[in-house]
Amino acid sequence: MTALNSIESVRNAAVKAVAETTITDLHTHIFPPSHENLLLWDINELLTYHYLVAELFTMAPAEITYQAFWKMSKTQQADLVWENVFLKHGPLSEACRGVMTVISKLGLQDELAKRDLGAIRKWFAAQKVEDYVQKVFDIAGLDYAIMTNDPFVPLEATQWTEDKPGHPLMKTALRIDKLIVNWPHAVEIMRSYGYDVQVLDDSSYSEARRFLKHWAEKLKPEYMAASLPPDFEYPKDDAMGRAMQNIVLPVAEELNLPLAMMIGVRNRATVNPALGDAGDAVGVANVEAVQNLCRENPNIKFLVTMLSRVNQHELTVLGRKFRNLHLFGCWWYCNNPSIIDEMTRQRFELLGTAFTANHSDARVLDQLIYKWTHTRKIVGGVLADKYADQFIAGWRVTEDEIKRDARHILGGSFEAFMKK
Repeated sequence: MTALNSIESVRNAAVKAVAETTITDLHTHIFPPSHENLLLWDINELLTYHYLVAELFTMAPAEITYQAFWKMSKTQQADLVWENVFLKHGPLSEACRGVMTVISKLGLQDELAKRDLGAIRKWFAAQKVEDYVQKVFDIAGLDYAIMTNDPFVPLEATQWTEDKPGHPLMKTALRIDKLIVNWPHAVEIMRSYGYDVQVLDDSSYSEARRFLKHWAEKLKPEYMAASLPPDFEYPKDDAMGRAMQNIVLPVAEELNLPLAMMIGVRNRATVNPALGDAGDAVGVANVEAVQNLCRENPNIKFLVTMLSRVNQHELTVLGRKFRNLHLFGCWWYCNNPSIIDEMTRQRFELLGTAFTANHSDARVLDQLIYKWTHTRKIVGGVLADKYADQFIAGWRVTEDEIKRDARHILGGSFEAFMKK
């Protein structure tokens, strides 16, 4: 194919390539329809997502207490968010814009313009969930999404012990947070399945490894995943360090199962437990822990994202040092346009295309639409700038090469990393 011959043509091709490239969403919290109420979707779930619940309590009247809110029905909670966050104030946050983007992309622009929540609810009520899943994936432009499947949550585990079917658009991941950060709770769950675990000793290590291998066999996961606090260190002779050293890493190496780590969340119990899921916060983490893990375990692949903006430069530099480290996504509090733009530019400048630009982290199915609509616009603009810089430097590129690179950062580099 002929090389593009102007900056304008290069920029247009980059924006178009990102807009049209099929995306692999490598970390979500969605579930297949067979898992029934675990699959969250519709306008009420969008409006009561914890991003917006937290926002509500920054502006709601004092008489609306946490306790009163949690006693309300989902519809009442959604009404409260709609009234206080969308109608009584300008809905300027990224979470608000996300809801509006979803509604518009579903073809409900008129209802949104009229602020007709009743009509929007009526449209959602008429959808069949199986068809709606396909519709959302088509609008978002995904080939597949990777779920989060936690055997330490009995309600989730039951879906798999009962052999309920999965979904062709959704792949599994084995979530292991509690094994690392809450050993007493993990012991309770493993013992309920008949595993002889107690204190962190050799016998319990062996049983816990057996538990993980059982679930890896059942789920056939793409990777193991753990959300870790900012004070996570490795190596360290504490409960987290011992669980990682003696349970998680041996299983990862034996099964050739990558380990995804999302690091930097301050648990709601230490921040604001009254907010429920909205009570978690962010803390600056220790990037050296990732460095040590990668250096000491060259046969294990690590997928890493960090929650604090402060950590991003150091982590990106580390991404240049280890072939067994892949950086992915703008997680949670970093999933805002200004930070996505900054992080994506930084990664291009240090890593080329050897990273995954984003993941949705969607807990509500519909969020796939807005997370990827917004990401495509930002990443397309950044890629256009980078190719314009190349053009000025004298490099000439074809449309096919731009399409190749767009796919790299939206899933292709992840898949290549997983096959190494």
